[in-house]
This record gives sequence, structure tokens and C-alpha cells, in this order.
Amino acid sequence: MSRRKIELGLRENLPQFGLLVAINALVGAMVGLERSTLPLIGEDSFGVGSSVAVLSFIVAFGLAKSFTNLGAGALAQRIGRRRLLIAGWAVALPVPLLIGVAPTWAWIVAANLFLGVNQGLAWSMTVVMKIDLVGPKRRGLALGLNESAGYGGVALAAAVSGWLAADLVARDVLVVGGAAIALIALLITVIFVRDTAAHVALEQARDHDVSASAPRMRDAFPDATYRIPALRSCSQAGLVNNLNDALAWGLVPLFLAAHGASTGEIGLVAGIYPAVWGLGQIWAGHWSDSIGRKPLIVAGMLIQGAALCLLAISDGRIGEAVAAAVALGIGTALVYPTLIAAVSDAVSPVARAPVVGVYRFWRDMGYVAGGLVVGAVADAIDFGAAIGMVAALTALSGLWVAFDLPPRPVLRLRARRRPPPAGRRPTGAVPRGGPARAARRKPHKRQRAA
Repeated sequence: MSRRKIELGLRENLPQFGLLVAINALVGAMVGLERSTLPLIGEDSFGVGSSVAVLSFIVAFGLAKSFTNLGAGALAQRIGRRRLLIAGWAVALPVPLLIGVAPTWAWIVAANLFLGVNQGLAWSMTVVMKIDLVGPKRRGLALGLNESAGYGGVALAAAVSGWLAADLVARDVLVVGGAAIALIALLITVIFVRDTAAHVALEQARDHDVSASAPRMRDAFPDATYRIPALRSCSQAGLVNNLNDALAWGLVPLFLAAHGASTGEIGLVAGIYPAVWGLGQIWAGHWSDSIGRKPLIVAGMLIQGAALCLLAISDGRIGEAVAAAVALGIGTALVYPTLIAAVSDAVSPVARAPVVGVYRFWRDMGYVAGGLVVGAVADAIDFGAAIGMVAALTALSGLWVAFDLPPRPVLRLRARRRPPPAGRRPTGAVPRGGPARAARRKPHKRQRAA
């Protein structure tokens, strides 16, 4: 049986690309189940009164996901993308069980540690594998499709779980939905998904140093955190972006409920924001391939800040909350896929997984910062003050990107060169016997065809 020809491109890899898009929709749905119900379950079923305590599940989720992103980036080259994706879905299996039998809120927090690991492994690998498949030319579009599917899953699951929770027991909705999603996604991944290591090798051989290997984490982490402007500005913007997502996930349902909104109305707002975000990312990612990453990131952060200002002064009125959710979704759609594309632009293919892992580490630490800082401000002052503070931070982050992100990032963080194994000649070396023997060698199949 002849080996399948490896090519880069969206059309050339459409079946696998489409499969990964579908899997990422399930990744998003897994976390979307909690969006409109879990904060309310904390207050109603467990009697948790403090905003910081209620949001502790987001802190646990963010910590687990951040460090998993970091580990997944470092391990992807060694273990393989597909194996890490399978591990991510295996870790999701205990989540609905823990939520279903939880006697205290601490069990819910523990369940979200497992959920964070699931999201870190599964979402990271679907992102990186799609980038591997399409190559450099349509990276923005690929990431737009990936994030659109993921947050489309978030939106659909948030809206449906909120709607069902109005008539059924909210915890039962989470348990049944979570178990079904985790089992289906695990089976699909094991049976149908193929690894993308050959695509990485092909892109590296075409456009980069073929003797290179992935950078060490002790090099990738500081470079992506503070040394390189293109990566530094993206990392801080990602952190602030997920800080305001933590607010939308954990605090906005409490804010609306405090002003008399019903569970169905809360589910509507919780679903509209990721729905607009998800749909807009397809267009935003494709647009960034044409006009560049920086204009969309700056505009998106400023739009997010304006949307949160509107929400802060809305006093929980549903009409204004819906308008704020739409604007927040538009701003996030401009930012989310474009940031990952900007990070990928700045590194070589074999450096991609560890560097994207560092970026995603800082981005998802925004959940930790959001859960702690936003909850503390809400307890100390009120919900409106917490939302206004995040609006100001988001606008300042956009200005940081405007001044710090180069318009077209230069490839700075390259992979390490590795010496060839003992007995193997480096690339381009003349074989034993000199040029005469080299000339007598049989030409490659492609050369004969030419």
C-alpha cells in the first residue's frame, strides 16, 4: 500500500481539518455548559455568598488550563499532537461525575481542575494541528475557523443549558450533557484523527532550517513573556482578553440576577456573546491575512473596553446587556484568532508548539486574575465597579499593543540547531566517493518525472 502524500493547505487537508473543527466545537461545548448555570448553582444549591468564593471555580479552571497549555506546548513535539488530544478527552470523563455527586462547592472546584486540563490539552492541540495542516498562507483563516467552531460550541451549549435549566435541575443538565460530549469526542479522536508531525516536517524543510529542533522552555518562556515585542504584546493582550471573559462567565450572571433577570434571560446574554464572537472569527481571521494582525487586535481591544463600559452603566437592563454582549463578541472576534496568528507568524514551525503554549499560558492566566481581582472588587464595592475596572484595563491593553507590536513581526524566536546523529551526513554534504559517485546516483522519483 502506497503512503499518503503529505501536502500543506486547507483544501489539501480538508477532511482532517473539518474533523478537527468539529472536535473543537465539542471542546467549546464542554465548557459552555457551565456558562449560564454554574455561578447560579453556587449561590442556590451550595449557599456560596461571596463573589470571590463563587468565582473560585474559574480560578481553578484557569490555573489548570494555563499550566496544561505550557506542558502541552513542550510535550507536543516529543509525544505527538494526537496522543495529547486523546489524553485531553480522557481527563474530561471525571468532570460530569464530580459535578453530579458533589456534596460541597469544593468538589465543583475540583471538577473544574479536570476541566481546565481537558481544555488545555484538547483546545491547544486542535489549534496547533490546524496550523500544521494549512501552512503559512491561510493561517489566519484556519485559526478563525478553529476559534469560531470552539466558541460556537460555547454559545450553543450556554444557551441550551440555560434554557433547559429553567425547567429542569441545572446540575442534571450539566452532568448528562458533559458525559455525552466527553464520550463522543474521545471516540471520534481515537478512531479518526491522524497526527500532523509529517506536515510540520514538510513546512520546516521547505522554508526553514531542517537541522533545527524545538527551543527549550527556558528559552521560549522569557522570549514569549518579555524579550520579544511581537510575542510580549500578544501575551499581555491575551491575558487581559481572558480576564474580561472570566468576568462575562462568572460575574455577569450574578450581576444580571441581582437586578432581577430570569435564568432564561441570563442564558440569552451568556449565549449571544460567544455566538457573535464565534461567527465573527471566521471573517476576522481571514481579514487579518490581508491587512495584518495589529489593526484588528488594537481595534478589538478598544471595542471590548467600550462594550464593558456600556454593561457597567446598564444597571442590569436586559436590552443594554444584550447590546453590550454583541459589542463584546465583535471585539473579541477581532482579537482572539488574530493574536494566535501573530504569535505563529513570529516563530518557526518546530518552535510553534512551545511558543504558542507559553502564549496560551499567559492568556489563560487571565481567568485566574479575573476570578480573584474581579471577585474582590465586586465584594468590596459592587458589580458595576468591577466591570468598569476591567473595561479600563482592556482599553489600556489595546493601547499597549498599538505601541509595542511591530506591524509585521520579524521571525526572531527560531528553533535550536541540532547536530546530525552519529554516522549521518549533514544536509547538503557530498556522499562518500566524491562528486562522481553523487552524479551516478539514481535520481529521485520527482526528478525522473520532471
